[in-house]
Amino acid sequence: QSLGYPVNDNIMELLLMLDALKRASAGRITAVIPYFAYARQDRKDQPRVPISARLLADLITTAGAQRLIVVDLHSPQIQGFFNIPVDNLYALNVLAEHVDKRVQGDRVVVSPDAGGVERARLLANKLGCGIAIIYKRRPEPNVAEVLDIVGEVKGKKAIIVDDIIDTAGTVSAATNLLLSKGATAVFVVATHGVFSGPAIERLTKAPIEEVIVTNTLDLEDKKFEKLKVVSIASLVGEAIKRAHEGTSISSLFA
Repeated sequence: QSLGYPVNDNIMELLLMLDALKRASAGRITAVIPYFAYARQDRKDQPRVPISARLLADLITTAGAQRLIVVDLHSPQIQGFFNIPVDNLYALNVLAEHVDKRVQGDRVVVSPDAGGVERARLLANKLGCGIAIIYKRRPEPNVAEVLDIVGEVKGKKAIIVDDIIDTAGTVSAATNLLLSKGATAVFVVATHGVFSGPAIERLTKAPIEEVIVTNTLDLEDKKFEKLKVVSIASLVGEAIKRAHEGTSISSLFA
């Protein structure tokens, strides 16, 4: 049960299913949640705000989940909100395989902010290329100001990698900045294509070659010409199989 739009309806549906299974004396209950909602609200960044990710973790556990399988949590620390095993799978291997075939020549992986440097480094290692970092600030939620780039992008195909594309404000501004600094083409790669608000319009108008995301969310009503959806069914399926058989899932995190 992915927790995409309508988010609260899907959360309630998940909780009711968990409760029904618990009351039916299920031997083991594993919740598979490819996209974990409210993951960006994992701390109090200002007074009088909730820690929504922690609240959702408590609800899922209380409803009856005994194990959780998720994909690319926005903040890996969210695993600590649970008192049950949490398997946080990484879609990077699946995405890297597609990107390696699609983007040929001199490449550079670009992190859209300082927090995504580790993700960019992992993808760059798999592709055998360098990285660059975009410096930005957020004056308010869902509003990003792209200021500068650290790293060499001139004459290279830039691959912006992130975990979530929400309103696409960051990637749109980053694309224009990269091209102004001499990048020959820009590709955008992300695990979760939320595509809220003006995202599709921004991505369509921006000079982006291709937007590559996984199918952690239902994108049937959000398709556009530049979009390429990569399936992670085999990754999640293997995790479910190993969890059911009681074998190690560690190799899926590599």
